[in-house]
Amino acid sequence: MIVTVSRKAHFNAAHRLYRKDWSDEKNDTVFGKCNNPSFHGHNYDLTVSVTGEIDQETGYVLDVKVLKDLIKTEIEDAFDHKNFNLDVPEFKDLNPTAENIAVVIFNKLKPKLLSNLDLEITLYETPRNFVTYSGK
Repeated sequence: MIVTVSRKAHFNAAHRLYRKDWSDEKNDTVFGKCNNPSFHGHNYDLTVSVTGEIDQETGYVLDVKVLKDLIKTEIEDAFDHKNFNLDVPEFKDLNPTAENIAVVIFNKLKPKLLSNLDLEITLYETPRNFVTYSGK
């Protein structure tokens, strides 16, 4: 049987959406108020879902405590109360859009899981704006 196990998490972070190689006018046109040079923040909600076969010995797809600890060390400790543009190395040259943040989260977590497990990241930037990434 294939089952999906999910864990929710939360972190607060600031960012600025812009491209260094674009003019101020173009950045303003494309990114609007998200291009604020003083940055702006979000209360991100994260759902990490792992899909796989139920282990016949344990009854788990993945021990939720293992998933909780991975999210804490790899994501919450690295992102919470940080400025993506200034404090998070993965975004040194990567625009910290919700889409890119979800991909970075996926790339940080996937190598920590057994290769037979599928991973899906859902990141809520606001209660109504969210992105989903599953490695495709």
